[in-house]
Amino acid sequence: MIIVRTPFRISFAGGGSDIASFYKKHDGCVLSTTINKYMYISIHPNFELKQTVLKYSQTETVDDIEDIEHNYFRQVLINTNVSGVELVSTADIPSGTGLGSSSSFTVGLLQALYAYKGKYISKERLASEACEIEIEQLKNPIGKQDQYAAAYGGLNFIQFRRDDSVIVEPILMSRKSLRHLESNLMLFYTKRLHSASEILKEQKVNIVAGDKEKNQLEMCELARTLREELQKNNIDAMGEILHQNWLLKRTLATGITNPAIDEAYDKAINAGAVGGKLLGAGGGGFLLFYVPLDRQDNVKKAIELPQLPMAFDRQGSAVIYVGDKPDFI
Repeated sequence: MIIVRTPFRISFAGGGSDIASFYKKHDGCVLSTTINKYMYISIHPNFELKQTVLKYSQTETVDDIEDIEHNYFRQVLINTNVSGVELVSTADIPSGTGLGSSSSFTVGLLQALYAYKGKYISKERLASEACEIEIEQLKNPIGKQDQYAAAYGGLNFIQFRRDDSVIVEPILMSRKSLRHLESNLMLFYTKRLHSASEILKEQKVNIVAGDKEKNQLEMCELARTLREELQKNNIDAMGEILHQNWLLKRTLATGITNPAIDEAYDKAINAGAVGGKLLGAGGGGFLLFYVPLDRQDNVKKAIELPQLPMAFDRQGSAVIYVGDKPDFI
């Protein structure tokens, strides 16, 4: 058995500029981190070697991988030419919560299948193949930031170039400042799941037109400014930049926010949060806030939503267990 652990991510600024319609016209950039909430993929030879078994929210058993219903499983297994295995996926957090779970699944599944075949795959190749599968083969209207965040791990400034290249640069700051930044971030679950597809389809068109294109450019500039400030160990810049980024993001497509999300956001700001944003495409999932430690109890009481404690992940997708290969007579 092989077990792969792949982190989820939170994006601070620049989200949307990783979509091809934007970065093909303007270079895009995002500042994000992975967190200690994970997607786990385990793989094991199936006892019935002619059958492939998949266990996720449902169970599939097929003789031919072309017959798999789950489109991510099907495409990755076809690409890697693996069958006769049992694959199980479990996650700390459900999908549709704005933490990049679909891409963490794709990256983790690729990592598991290559490890099963005894092949080393670089983080760059892992991320780029996940992008190829999700964006080109499965035609999802998404960007590239989630795949690169999940593969590389850590707090990074990620650039998306017009030639389709991607550059991942770690944020260089003191360990003390990094721990302080972690402790000032609060994550709350809105109790609403979302479907990113429709929001992203609209945003894909909007971000290269008129005022919305201008707003997306400003969001990229905020990501660059945040990188500079964090590398000066000015972690308090996070709060104001999160707030500015949120004001811009909410203009990019209908459905990004709603009255319930706006009410929760306003309550948190009035209780002492410096800034925040809704994670992911919008419509639901998790709200992130930057809150000084002495105001965190007030924010938690005011917002009246479940808090998810978290810390930064620094490893990215990784094989965390390799057992003995079973022998068959």
